[in-house]
Amino acid sequence: MRLVRKISSVLIVASALFAFTENANAQQDPMYTQYMDNLLVINPGFAGSAELGSFMMVSRNQWVQFEGAPKTLSFSYNTHLKDKNTGLGFSVLNDKIGPQKQTGVYFDYSHFLKISEKFRLGMGLKGGVSFYRAALTELDPIDPDPIFSRDIYKNFLPNFGVGFYLYSDQTYFGFSVPKLIRNTINRDDYETDYVQREEIHLYFIAGRKFILGENIQLKASSMIRYVKIAPVTWDLTAMVGFKEQFWVGGMFRLNDSYGILAQFKIKKIRIGYSYDITYTNLNTFNNGTHEIMFGYNFDLFQ
Repeated sequence: MRLVRKISSVLIVASALFAFTENANAQQDPMYTQYMDNLLVINPGFAGSAELGSFMMVSRNQWVQFEGAPKTLSFSYNTHLKDKNTGLGFSVLNDKIGPQKQTGVYFDYSHFLKISEKFRLGMGLKGGVSFYRAALTELDPIDPDPIFSRDIYKNFLPNFGVGFYLYSDQTYFGFSVPKLIRNTINRDDYETDYVQREEIHLYFIAGRKFILGENIQLKASSMIRYVKIAPVTWDLTAMVGFKEQFWVGGMFRLNDSYGILAQFKIKKIRIGYSYDITYTNLNTFNNGTHEIMFGYNFDLFQ
């Protein structure tokens, strides 16, 4: 265990210096296994598409027992404005990895066009700010460096994004760029060859529901995420449902992990749980990833 702690400490320090640089892993936005029920945080075109108000909370604890592993908590709400082809939404995200913590508050607006008898297109805008802190003074590096003498704060990082969401009763497709501004995050009094920036993330999503029997359904969904200087992630998920109330299935994330999902719906409440196991070298140092989802439908404007 002492060896594991030492390795974890080294990785945390490395993360504090390089995790968001252009020469290291540039994949910064939180990752979700139950993304198909949490689309608002990545695609503003989704806001109001269900034509009823929906609150969603997702808590993700990644790589359990790995010191400094990512922990993410998000709250979101979106609704369709009555008698208008408009949707509104907002989301609050808190993401922590090692000494780094980032909180974002975003608002969403969408407008819907009828494309055909079955399909509608949601065109959305997202805007908000992020608050960033790297608690470097809490670290205990083996070889002290001047950068560890003071924390890094960035208290106002504005950003905006766009999204398109094409959907019918059984099918959906989407493309979005939640952040279009590459904000710089560094410390003014410290010169370094590495400059931390918010990288642009591109999301492609698709899903379809199949009716297998009177009480049996199948939902298949996929998400591709692309960001410069980081491996492309590709999620594939399939869930079998019974009477539209209980769902169970599995997921596979290319070059990363696989896992199981279960969801339960009763009246206005939705509860979901997923467990991921990485098949990379990190598998030796953690006990998997837990994600809990809670949703509740209610309308604020109707």
